[in-house]
Amino acid sequence: MTVLPIITIPDPVLRQISDPVERIDAAIVRLMDDMLDTMYDAPGIGLAAIQVGVPKRIVVLDIADDGEPKKPLAMANPEIVALGSVTRLYEEGCLSIPDVRVEIERPDTVTVRYIDRKGATQELHADGLLATAIQHELDHLDGHLIIDFLSRLKRDMVVRRFKKMSRDERA
Repeated sequence: MTVLPIITIPDPVLRQISDPVERIDAAIVRLMDDMLDTMYDAPGIGLAAIQVGVPKRIVVLDIADDGEPKKPLAMANPEIVALGSVTRLYEEGCLSIPDVRVEIERPDTVTVRYIDRKGATQELHADGLLATAIQHELDHLDGHLIIDFLSRLKRDMVVRRFKKMSRDERA
């Protein structure tokens, strides 16, 4: 498999709305596998295809702790069908915004319908960290980032910092 480069802000690609996957074929399965390798290498617990420059509605996740067996989950065309009424605060990070953490309140449970790597429609009820991670990754598919939950002032400060870092790297 291949570890792909992860796009970081301020790259405008991250704001694109991802296109639906038409069908699960060898190329999509290979992309899912490469995304998992990239996520594990980063390391992270979730990754959306747009974060590796592919505007397709694909996410991969694995919330297994270090030392536990891996539990990879790959979803094409995921859609939330139900959100719980109880919310929880969780400090979220993002591989596309390294070293930035944002406390976000989201529903503690979610039910998501998706197509698995074999082309079968699945429905998953998740809670806790997995529910948070699913909601975070699905935000990416619609061009939303964790910094969107910040005040305009704080968001602008983060973006300015990354723009400066990007300029410094090119110099």
